[in-house]
Amino acid sequence: MPKIRRRPANPLEGFPRWAQRLAERYYTRSVATFLLHGAVRDLQPMDGAEGGQRFVPLKTYLAEELFGSRDLVLFYDRSSGIRASTPEMQRDLLRAVEGYDAMYGSDFAKAMPKDPARALQILENYMRLRVADGRSIALVIDFAETLAPAGDISHMGGEDRFSLVTLTKWAHDPQFLSADVSVCLIVENLAELSPRLARNPYAAAIEIALPDETERKDFIRSKLDGRRIKSVSEVPLEGLAKMTAGLSRIHLDRIFTEAFERDLRITTESLKERKKEIIQAECHGLLEFIEPRWNLEAVAGHEGAKSLLRGAANALKKGRTDVLPMGYLFSGPVGTGKTFLATCFAGDIGVPCVKFLNFRSQWQGVTEGNLEKIFNLLKAMWPVAVIIDEADAFLGDRDAGGDSGTSSRVFAAIASFMGNTEYRGKIIWFLLTCRPDLLPIDLKRQGRAEEHVALFYPQTDAERDELFRVVAKKCEVEIASVESYSKVVPPELKDCSGADIEAALVRAKFRALADGRTSVATEDLTAVLANFIPPSYPLEIELQNLAAVQECTSRALLPDSFRKLDRAEVNQRLRQLKALLAER
Repeated sequence: MPKIRRRPANPLEGFPRWAQRLAERYYTRSVATFLLHGAVRDLQPMDGAEGGQRFVPLKTYLAEELFGSRDLVLFYDRSSGIRASTPEMQRDLLRAVEGYDAMYGSDFAKAMPKDPARALQILENYMRLRVADGRSIALVIDFAETLAPAGDISHMGGEDRFSLVTLTKWAHDPQFLSADVSVCLIVENLAELSPRLARNPYAAAIEIALPDETERKDFIRSKLDGRRIKSVSEVPLEGLAKMTAGLSRIHLDRIFTEAFERDLRITTESLKERKKEIIQAECHGLLEFIEPRWNLEAVAGHEGAKSLLRGAANALKKGRTDVLPMGYLFSGPVGTGKTFLATCFAGDIGVPCVKFLNFRSQWQGVTEGNLEKIFNLLKAMWPVAVIIDEADAFLGDRDAGGDSGTSSRVFAAIASFMGNTEYRGKIIWFLLTCRPDLLPIDLKRQGRAEEHVALFYPQTDAERDELFRVVAKKCEVEIASVESYSKVVPPELKDCSGADIEAALVRAKFRALADGRTSVATEDLTAVLANFIPPSYPLEIELQNLAAVQECTSRALLPDSFRKLDRAEVNQRLRQLKALLAER
């Protein structure tokens, strides 16, 4: 790469990390094809003409900075066709195409073809011609997934097969490898590109990551353009850099441009709301951004679990990510507050919290692409808490079939990402399920969801009273005359869940309103509880309780009644319950 060679002492100093990796691979002379993926639509930092930095699109950065001293820099995509970086290069290209027309009787010089079948043929002939002249060349192909999409080659059309074969051939072509030639394929999600290219040993995959905290701070400074931060934002510069984790420079540009043009000040609340909108729009419904309203103080009962999580929160606040588990498995019967406990933990440590939505698609390659987009965003947002509800059904398993192997590949990708210890304390996983026995061992083993937390219905009157008070506050129901809720609960409702309690309190509130009163009396709650018949699934609840006992990794988290159970007896009873339920 000529321009890189002319740099002093450290030729890679000042380059973004991805550009340094590309240059290092280029110097090995073992690859000439580079697959640029990730935040390929973001702006890239580049030295300005009068000092300082300017931020430009990726293709501009490639043409002017990374390949700025190449003799020829060419661009191609299916929409714009073939073009050169400068007018002089464009004239050289047209002269060569005119010579091609004269030799073969075509008229490509009049209207340069855009379809890959002819465009790639012209590019190959032109590059071989100029390589023979000793010229250095860089070719940048955007939206590469539209030329060689992911999928079985037997299902590809003729044009896609031609493109795939051509690009694969270029990757290991001896003439290109020995000459000063670089081919850059740009694709947002590597999973959307044919595996024959994405996994080709002669092609180097280079991920362009979203900007980190330092890079975001540098960009914000450039956007201020001499203004004082206080003139546009109530949040200081360091706070802005931290709070905008997961946003690209283009997103930051949009936020600050709106603030400048509309003369609005950026506040903590407005920034959180804007960030939530941007991330959810960017993910196309793949993630739900949860803004925790509560912390662990709002959780009723589960004292052992809260103590465990508070210890983890303190370690995270002190920066001791090395002592944190990779993730948590919350199990227990329905209605025990698994989701609420996970979001309250995120609120306690003050980190963003996201929830997986349905990222699967019927179209081949799209599911893997969606998952890659999610992973890239999580890496940019850390520290972040990730909640996967109904994990046993949502994540599938390694043996899933019937979809050409997509489910098994997705499962393997999630398991691999969860087990990467580089993310310990940065991406905190919460797998929530009432049937942990159905969750594959791959996900709940040590090194992934390491800490298994079992949650149960209130076991004592004190726990039941606390749960009633917390749920009543949530439902805005105040019954001043009730000293102990447990005393008004009938014996048959002692094993009620938080959801049952909420339903009963809402009914009591409705009863008071129907009687023309705004306050709820003890008589309302007593009458409702006497009439209340919650849905009853005794075998299912027993099965969920015992499954949680079986999975729990800490005896201290088990109530006395479950702590004393023999494991062999638990396993035997679980088998009996599963057999009984299977007979229904």
